[in-house]
Amino acid sequence: MIENQQNLDLELWLDQDIIPRQNRLKAKFWEILGEVANTVDAQELRRIHSSSRGAKLSRGNDLLGYPYQVLDLIRDFNVDKGMNIRLLNWFGHGVFIFVLIGKNHGSPPHRELIANHWAFDLSSSPYDYPDIILNHAFTTSFSEDTIHNSTFCQWHKSIELSNDTIATEFIISNELKKILSLLAKKIG
Repeated sequence: MIENQQNLDLELWLDQDIIPRQNRLKAKFWEILGEVANTVDAQELRRIHSSSRGAKLSRGNDLLGYPYQVLDLIRDFNVDKGMNIRLLNWFGHGVFIFVLIGKNHGSPPHRELIANHWAFDLSSSPYDYPDIILNHAFTTSFSEDTIHNSTFCQWHKSIELSNDTIATEFIISNELKKILSLLAKKIG
């Protein structure tokens, strides 16, 4: 539907339920991400990557006009030797888990990630989520050349949620445990 630039959507403007409803949902997801963060053992993160700086929650209101929330784990963003695991809750688009692995970081589990339905990101930046998610700037097939020619090594996976809070927390925690286990076996 094309919106008329001259008309004000006064019905939306006067809808006193929409903003509180969105704020309640953002608060619920913030709580879920906080609980997920609390389940992660800082020692385990250091075993995977010795320079781990733990977990951090952050949020914003405008990723292409949509609010978002982020849970970062490990938090070493160096594209050569660093590592980061990012849970991105992008309202209107979904929840995604990203794993940034430094290009010179040991022996990354590329084949295992492909086998577990992860996609290798092909955008110009590991933080260009609109390009990765909306423009499908990724590949789901393994190629040493693709990885070698990329300026960074990042993988992502979409997480399907439940409308139940406890189930959603379990689903996200489970995906996080899987990637932590895989990284611990291969890198840690």
